Amino acid sequence: MIDPSSVIKAYSAAQNAAGAGATGGEAKFISNGSSFGDLVQNAISDAVQTSHNAEKQMAAQVQGKAQLVDVATALSSAQASLETVMAVRDQVITAYQEIMRMGI
Repeated sequence: MIDPSSVIKAYSAAQNAAGAGATGGEAKFISNGSSFGDLVQNAISDAVQTSHNAEKQMAAQVQGKAQLVDVATALSSAQASLETVMAVRDQVITAYQEIMRMGI
């Protein structure tokens, strides 16, 4: 189970990856007219892209073409992206379950 501190870290990483600062980050997502589905799709594609980057960094390090710190940074970024996607997924499932429990 994901604890609240990991969700906060994942949300913070998502904001940093999106370039959202302390001011106006939320307005950027709202003002561009994208749907929730687009937001989720972008988060998933970002997670896939960071995973591929981490794999490339690992392969380059094995070949002696990359520093270990670059590999660690790429792995940390991939982990944060994956945690973000998992946190969003868990919240969507929870919201769906709450809706299904509602009486009509």
